[in-house]
Amino acid sequence: MKSLHLARTEDMAKLVAMVAAFHDEMGFGTDPAHHEAAVAPLLAGSPYGAVWLIGPRLSPVGYLVITFGWSVEFGGMDAFVDEIYVRPAVRRRGMGAEALNAIAARLKDSEVRALHLEVDRDNTGAQDFYRRARFALRDRYMLMTRLL
Repeated sequence: MKSLHLARTEDMAKLVAMVAAFHDEMGFGTDPAHHEAAVAPLLAGSPYGAVWLIGPRLSPVGYLVITFGWSVEFGGMDAFVDEIYVRPAVRRRGMGAEALNAIAARLKDSEVRALHLEVDRDNTGAQDFYRRARFALRDRYMLMTRLL
């Protein structure tokens, strides 16, 4: 995908503005300091994840955050779609799906074994979007979290 660019530190302002919009839309209740602290290590080259900008680098329309882990079940490195966001004005044009498919291909080439994500149980539109992008519900499993 030509319009998927690895985000760099100089993309911070554009990125945190979109993170703020997404977190507001989702009702996460985070603030600008949180947004910047959360993405700064990823932009600086952290091995735990990366951010890609969707659309033109100078005026991106969205972003995709991938984080990395290790899975004995899957036999190697796995990854999570931590966040994907496309500005509301340009949704439903295929850019999000194109970004997911492109990143999945890149991750597979890098020997990542599985790509996971979580989706709100009540957001059937997002669930349909992810199914079209070839994500499948794992009926036996439910993501659980313990805040530390």
